[in-house]
Amino acid sequence: MADLAPGVVTVIGGSGFIGSQAVRALARRGWRIRVAVRNPVLAIEVQTAGDPGQIQFTRCDVTDPDDVAAALRGADAVVNLVGVLHDGRGKRGFDTVHVQAAQIVAKAARAAGVKRLVQMSAIGADPMSKSAYSRSKAKAEDAVRAVYPDAVILRPSLVFGADDGFLNRFAALAAMSPVLPLIGGGETRFQPVYVGDVAEAIARAVTHADAAGRTYELGGPRVYSFREILELVNYETGRNRLLAPLPFFVAKPLGGLLELTGIVGVTPPLTRDQVFMLEHDNVVADGAATLADLGVQHPNGMEVIAASYLWKYRVGGQFAESPAL
Repeated sequence: MADLAPGVVTVIGGSGFIGSQAVRALARRGWRIRVAVRNPVLAIEVQTAGDPGQIQFTRCDVTDPDDVAAALRGADAVVNLVGVLHDGRGKRGFDTVHVQAAQIVAKAARAAGVKRLVQMSAIGADPMSKSAYSRSKAKAEDAVRAVYPDAVILRPSLVFGADDGFLNRFAALAAMSPVLPLIGGGETRFQPVYVGDVAEAIARAVTHADAAGRTYELGGPRVYSFREILELVNYETGRNRLLAPLPFFVAKPLGGLLELTGIVGVTPPLTRDQVFMLEHDNVVADGAATLADLGVQHPNGMEVIAASYLWKYRVGGQFAESPAL
């Protein structure tokens, strides 16, 4: 089977942290890109990622079958990147946004004759997990494969980059707090992967014929403990914050309490479900297909990339003295 020649690709969630980078990677390969988002007005800056006319926008609520069908009409490929980290339940909860929406996208893709479907999942997706997020990701994979067996599933570890919600969150906390919490003692292991490398993997998954029906776990070149990540945050921000162990049995009720901020529309800084996720390592499994199998042979390391954006949290910002090598 030959690789898929560039045509029209619909990127659902194409204005987000990963989506905007995926649009750039696909544009470089000559794809005409339809960015499907709930509010196209807020996504307009993505249009500069390609040549004039190469990137278009369409309004799409991924939970609405008619919207999805319209977004996929005439497309050769589709990438579903829509996801939430906090279970808002109802219309924006894990079950709706991950599972039901994935099924809607797969059915619409099959009906439209789409040649390639790429579904974004996550390392740790497991139908038996204590984490509702991880269970929903596993159910979404099953829902997609039941309709579209040759879909490509991508499971990244922690994704970092200039607009990430992890390093930036702890760097901002380091800028105003004397303490950084080591949830579970800081022993959980991650294999952070650069958003640009994830975007490249998406573009290759769309194009490469031998990717069909496979699941890839995406991790960077090094495994870090949670403690090592916070030590990196301390270093790059020029802070010396105390890393205080926060046992799981304390973090769980704290996460449950912080979830109450969602009632007033504020994203919780920590949830009980996220603590459940931190009880398990988030690294590429032995024997899994990886970035290398998609042709990304030299993924970017976190130490190199983090320095390019965490400087904003130093005293003095871009004019602060850089950390000594």
